[in-house]
Amino acid sequence: MRGAAPTATYRIQLRPEFGFADVAAIAGYLADLGVSHVYLSPILQAVPGSTHGYDVLDHNRVSEDLGGREAFEAMVVELHARGLRVVVDVVPNHMARAVPEHLNPQWWDVLRVGPDSPYAGWFDIDRTSADGRIVLPILGTELANALQDNQIEKVTEGGEVVLAYGDHRLPVRPGTQHLPLPELLTAQHYELCFWRDGLERLNYRRFFDVDTLLGVRVEDPDVFDATHELTLALVRDGFVDGLRIDHPDGLADPRGYLRRLAVGSGGVWTVVEKILEGDETLPSDWLCAGTTGYDALRRIGGVFVRPDAAEPLRELMIEETGETRDLTAVIAQAKALVAVRTLRPEIDRLVRLLRRIAASLPDDFAGGLAATARTTTDERTIRLALTAVLVEMDCYRVYAVADEEPTRDTVDHLDRIIDAACATLATAGTLAADDPVGSPAKPPPALAWVRVIGALALATTPIPGVADAERCEFVVRFQQTCGPVMAKGIEDTAFYRWPRLAALNEVGGDPDHVGVTPAELDSFARALLARWPTTMTALSTHDTKRSEDVRARLAVLSHRPTEWAAWLGDAWWLAARHRQPQVDPVTEYLLWQNIIGAWPISDERARASALKSVREAKRRTTWTEPDPAYEQAIERLVEALVTDPELVARFDAWVADTDHITRAIVLGQKLLQLVHPGVPDLFQGSELVDLSLVDPDNRRAVDFDYRAERLAALDAGEAPRDISDEKLLLVSRALRLRRAHPQWFTAAGASWRLLDVPSDGLLAVARGADRPEVVAVLTTRFGSTADASAGDLGYSLSLPPGQWRDELTGAEYEELAGVERLLARYPVALLVRAG
Repeated sequence: MRGAAPTATYRIQLRPEFGFADVAAIAGYLADLGVSHVYLSPILQAVPGSTHGYDVLDHNRVSEDLGGREAFEAMVVELHARGLRVVVDVVPNHMARAVPEHLNPQWWDVLRVGPDSPYAGWFDIDRTSADGRIVLPILGTELANALQDNQIEKVTEGGEVVLAYGDHRLPVRPGTQHLPLPELLTAQHYELCFWRDGLERLNYRRFFDVDTLLGVRVEDPDVFDATHELTLALVRDGFVDGLRIDHPDGLADPRGYLRRLAVGSGGVWTVVEKILEGDETLPSDWLCAGTTGYDALRRIGGVFVRPDAAEPLRELMIEETGETRDLTAVIAQAKALVAVRTLRPEIDRLVRLLRRIAASLPDDFAGGLAATARTTTDERTIRLALTAVLVEMDCYRVYAVADEEPTRDTVDHLDRIIDAACATLATAGTLAADDPVGSPAKPPPALAWVRVIGALALATTPIPGVADAERCEFVVRFQQTCGPVMAKGIEDTAFYRWPRLAALNEVGGDPDHVGVTPAELDSFARALLARWPTTMTALSTHDTKRSEDVRARLAVLSHRPTEWAAWLGDAWWLAARHRQPQVDPVTEYLLWQNIIGAWPISDERARASALKSVREAKRRTTWTEPDPAYEQAIERLVEALVTDPELVARFDAWVADTDHITRAIVLGQKLLQLVHPGVPDLFQGSELVDLSLVDPDNRRAVDFDYRAERLAALDAGEAPRDISDEKLLLVSRALRLRRAHPQWFTAAGASWRLLDVPSDGLLAVARGADRPEVVAVLTTRFGSTADASAGDLGYSLSLPPGQWRDELTGAEYEELAGVERLLARYPVALLVRAG
């Protein structure tokens, strides 16, 4: 790896209102805070006005909306002068289909010239459907209606005849510009259609279900070079010192991409936005430093959730909502729904491919099941089998490579998936989705197809009679479809349908696993230190459903399940006068948690979050098929919850009564992240208490002037005024310690050790090199020392030999430190060897 890894990063969400010059203006504050690298959201030219930057239009231009190349370089100079380096977010998987379309010149040329365009290989288009034309679902009505109403026109702009539809501008195929409009439309390399038809007919790969983000084929070396030229030049020229790779699972070959990237970047520090499920680990042959930290988030936050609350919270959810299904059943239904509706084009593309392959499969393929499968090659049966496999997938890909022998783990893993899919179909004959995806009358052929799909996904050598390009394509496309089904089915559907404890319903999370034991944390930390010592760790990101401090508030529910049940019962009854019959109790239970986690929250923010929650849940309303009456009922309820004086008083009382537990969790999980193996990332603003919900709520402007003022006051010796000041004090002291002594945290040979503690309400961690140099002590399963028994407070903690100084209070301790004194001022202590 080229250069030193960061000691800590600070994530900035760039937007037109906060660009490169604004980052330069806070360079002094970020350096004082203690980070080593500023981690920027995408910096390349995106759709004008983009608030996130992931809709890239031009890979070879620094965003003009953010200030352009000159402002970017000036920002880097200012950051370097403060000792700070730069990490940038790279988006290799997709780019934007803009309006007007000429803003993406490569896409424009493909629409204009078709398969003969020099950019035809840039985009992942299935030419086997729609007569080889690109389906463009941009019309607000059927094409015939749009023509009848003169909504589509031929106009001349810039000396060229183009098609105009609203703000859309579409190229005309050379030689067809003189045709009458209906004939001209038929003669194009694209087909305009009603946007609802695109939900089923789309034939280009996209990012998840966003049809305005076009899948890019960076597996093609020429496409890789063209889309990475500027980024790698910025690395070589010293303007960029680290890369964060967005959504690697969308790529045809993530491992190959990372290898090519490592060569081009000289091995600069690189992390990948990889969601690891359960005990899944990052493949050891991926050339990167690790992930962006959702795996660490799950463990670090989980330590502060009490496992013994799992059953009481489950019983409460059943009592309030009537939801008796387990999470596994909810996920299965949600994933089937997503495969049937949301991702129908992706599934259909695989079905078409399977039908072509099936025609040539030898009878003995898949243990002779190919012959049985071919007895029924109708789309419905194949779709049923494919959906069953995707529903049973428990991770984002199986790491199969078309021309390499799979590992034993890969084979065993996929075999388990295939067995589970067969068991489901054999029992039910269909799948638990809101729409049927198969017929109970056809399980035998569907079961044969499941086995054939599994064999194809692992096929590594040519199959007699089958075009090898199609075999390889299936291995790639199948894995590219697994990730969207996982993400949209679990995080963006099921997690909004099963809210036992919303603190756990997070990206890469596992709501079924309530609480993480110190032993589990220790095992995870040791594994990271051994294999991925400079991976990123995170508690809040631009994609988290709830900020770290909202999740801390909600973790309190596991500490007080009985009190929470009583509080909610009374509050639920008080809200009856505001509740309309349309409101379903599962959604309402989630809304109560969101509000209490972000309290106090404005009516506008609460309603926006609620609307996103119900549309993601896809029970009664969706983004594409909204139910106005239901949404209005939800919004009216939410407005009442946050404005009704009686309910406001109850929210205030709960927050005040549990404030000491929240404080311990807020400070405890942040300290744990900052001493944990890996490189901690701070999401913008989270150095103070930040009670943000899902985006765009978490993209609100950050008051950096206030943060700089408070940090200066703390540095001058002023005592913290509130929990936000306490968090800022903790963050700055820990970050500065990491920056001054990287050998204790991320260097080869750095150590990690859990210390023996006198109570399960405590956690103590030692870090260092040859010997322990830093000890972090924090309360865990007890919300604070105020919740501990007198006996627990009377214990003493055995520290490693030497003298120790608390960076937060200045107090000094010998090898035996009384817990009551150690945690008298704060529920955490950051001890550094003083002698």
